[in-house]
Amino acid sequence: MDRTFVILKPNAVKRGLVGELLSRFERKGLKLVELCLKQLTRDEAARLYEVHRGKAFYDDLLNAITAGPVVLMVLEGRQAVDVVRKLIGATDPTKAEPGTIRGDYGLDITDNLVHASDSPESFQKESAIFFSVSGKTH
Repeated sequence: MDRTFVILKPNAVKRGLVGELLSRFERKGLKLVELCLKQLTRDEAARLYEVHRGKAFYDDLLNAITAGPVVLMVLEGRQAVDVVRKLIGATDPTKAEPGTIRGDYGLDITDNLVHASDSPESFQKESAIFFSVSGKTH
């Protein structure tokens, strides 16, 4: 089975959407392997969004993801990365299809409720920031 890394961002936690969003993943047949509620440090956020360093929206991304607690999770299932990307929808909620998480609940492109790995390589890199091999959070 494949695995992917997902973060329910501070706005999802603040709006009380954690249960709803998690149930969408589970109803699609994805298995929850790791789960943690955590306040991200600026350093962790910088490591997560390293690919965007230098872009105009970089600081806004860091500010949004460190604004409150997040839910970190590893999900497992057949083609997990692709399945989750389809479930969450386009990055910009105004362009995300109805029925996707961002299409149904997203309000802003920067704080679009959820971050998800976009490849198996991203999963390896991103999940390693927060989870050790033993499954414990850092």
